[in-house]
Amino acid sequence: MRLVLFLLTTFSLISQAQNIYPQDYFGDPLEVPLILSGTFAELRSNHFHSGLDIKTQQREGLRVLASAEGFVSRIKISHYGYGKALYITHPNGYTTVYAHLQKFAPEIEAYIKKRQYEAESYEIELFPSANELKLNKGEHVAYSGNTGGSGGPHLHFEIRNKEEHPLNPMLFGINVADTTKPTIKSIYAYALNDSSSVNNSTEKQKIRLIPLASGDYNTENIEAYGVIGIGVETNDRQNLAANSNGVYQIQSFLNGNQNFEINFQSFSFNETRNINQLIDYEHYTTTKHRIQKLFNHNNILSLYNPEFYNGNLVVKDSTNSIYKIRVVDFENNDAWVTINIKGNKTSTKKTEEKTPYYIYANQSTNLKSGNVAVHFYPNTFYEDFYMDFNVQNDTLTLHDDIMPTKNNFNINFNVSHFNDEDKDKLFVSRLVGRNKNYPLYTSTRREGDTLIASTKYLGSYTLTADTVKPSITPKNFRDEQWISNYRFLKVKIDDSGSGISNYRATINGKWILMEYDYKTKTLTFDFNDHISTETKNNFKLIVTDNVGNSSTFESVFYRKK
Repeated sequence: MRLVLFLLTTFSLISQAQNIYPQDYFGDPLEVPLILSGTFAELRSNHFHSGLDIKTQQREGLRVLASAEGFVSRIKISHYGYGKALYITHPNGYTTVYAHLQKFAPEIEAYIKKRQYEAESYEIELFPSANELKLNKGEHVAYSGNTGGSGGPHLHFEIRNKEEHPLNPMLFGINVADTTKPTIKSIYAYALNDSSSVNNSTEKQKIRLIPLASGDYNTENIEAYGVIGIGVETNDRQNLAANSNGVYQIQSFLNGNQNFEINFQSFSFNETRNINQLIDYEHYTTTKHRIQKLFNHNNILSLYNPEFYNGNLVVKDSTNSIYKIRVVDFENNDAWVTINIKGNKTSTKKTEEKTPYYIYANQSTNLKSGNVAVHFYPNTFYEDFYMDFNVQNDTLTLHDDIMPTKNNFNINFNVSHFNDEDKDKLFVSRLVGRNKNYPLYTSTRREGDTLIASTKYLGSYTLTADTVKPSITPKNFRDEQWISNYRFLKVKIDDSGSGISNYRATINGKWILMEYDYKTKTLTFDFNDHISTETKNNFKLIVTDNVGNSSTFESVFYRKK
């Protein structure tokens, strides 16, 4: 054990001495102490977190600074995802990303709004040339916010290389105080083939943890046989933050020999969905807890150390083995788990529930029953399995959402038995909720008498009709009102069926820019855009849902010239 610790410490010191990333090039993007609500490559829903989430003291409007000199190379504004995001390319080839912004610095804001009005679109993506928006290190570029898919005010900050791969910003000397060991929350053991067992069972076994005064852990002894794997649920905390964050590295050792390692330093966006095979996906979808598998099950991830990526343990009868897990944060604080494994062969055999539908992961598969057909492309799944497939009336049961997918697949509903008027109002919905009784709109297109939905989730699907128009409600004004002292015009829009697809607003026939916050269902117009120049103003808003139902709201307001 002492030798292992010595080698690990030596390796860490050598790695830090050979750091290939510039340490003094990038500065902090905020003028407040860096406290994190999210770390790099943290496990998120369907993806690895691609940057640092920096707390903004529970408020919006903090000045965001260019982390280094460069130029604005990309601006993307969307209702979801990153919301308002700014990309700065630097002379050393790296790009920094600033997301969930409230608004931009005046020069950049004017640049964007001009083009939004030209395109008559709030959502926009721009790629300025290297000479248009040049920046110095520390220059004010934006204000922190809560736009897009943000769950609260913060700044999302990234550093990407020339291949657009996100890198851990801490590798560049972005420092966050952390003197606390990672926490081990749970340990699980898996029998990985038909003849394997753990504690006389072929089912996943939760292993009791025994915390030690040192901050490390032992577990209860286990008995096993055959090929098994271990999973860990773990997180880390920084000094000034109470929230749980991701860790930096996980290693495992069997009888002193390393057999697995994953490092959260960099990844590519095209592999990020493979997180669902790194974790125990079924466990997550049923409990919302993420167990990281310390064995590789048909997963291609650059996060794995290619020398130690298998992680499988082969346990022979009448043997005794010691298995150790080391979980490390970026500041090299580590927590160890020790598991004693006794080899004990049993007669237990794993059984698999069989259905008439067997899915070969590397092959194309078509399933059809009644008015429903499902098409899986090759490599939609990571492994072969028996699928539950059943159609009753207009409802499809397509297994449970316990098998992760790599890519989208198509679900086709034949709707020829509906009359023409009703066909236009139908969409494919996924049934979610505890009792699977809430229809969630799934991206649907119609080709003749066929509705085609594209999705990445197994589960239950049905046809849903939406005949109700979106609702439009003014929030801070009423018809025929004088609003000369108002800075903003606010309207709430909502749709209880297929959801909002698009909207268009005008004042006196001129298109106006209304920002949409889907979390509050609010559209906001800024009178500082100077579109309203008359005393009497006719406001018109048209909102359309995903099946084409449309509502129109009109109102008159007055403002002093």
